[in-house]
Amino acid sequence: MRPLNRTVNQLSLMSRNVDPEMLTDFTRVLVVGKSPVNRVVVSKIVERSGLKPISESPETAATTLRSLIPGAVVLDGGADNKDCDALMSRIDALRRISGRSRPSVILLSTKSGTPESLGLSSVVDAVVVKPITTERLQPVIDHLIGLGRS
Repeated sequence: MRPLNRTVNQLSLMSRNVDPEMLTDFTRVLVVGKSPVNRVVVSKIVERSGLKPISESPETAATTLRSLIPGAVVLDGGADNKDCDALMSRIDALRRISGRSRPSVILLSTKSGTPESLGLSSVVDAVVVKPITTERLQPVIDHLIGLGRS
């Protein structure tokens, strides 16, 4: 099936209230950030987990989320953890439709702590402290994708 047809089918199924769990693509991870360099680094780590990254800027990621429900979303929060705030409502809507915490959301942050201790949106499932390394990020991606599949 061509990707365009899949997108049309996903949207029509969502409008018919078909179980969104069937539409979640756990092989895909949406990587969002203003820095192209950080997106490349994160995408390489995602690939090491055997997954397919989709790299987008915060401005274009909303369009991607209209046509695809990835297994996880990795957000580069920038210096103040606010770079991707505009996407939170769209991600929250997808999670409400699914009835579960899908897609899983990982925030790359300059500050350490839990989403609650950092005062982040309830949409964020995990925080990974920068600098971005395979040793820090890959286990979190693997864990959240594994939870989503089960």
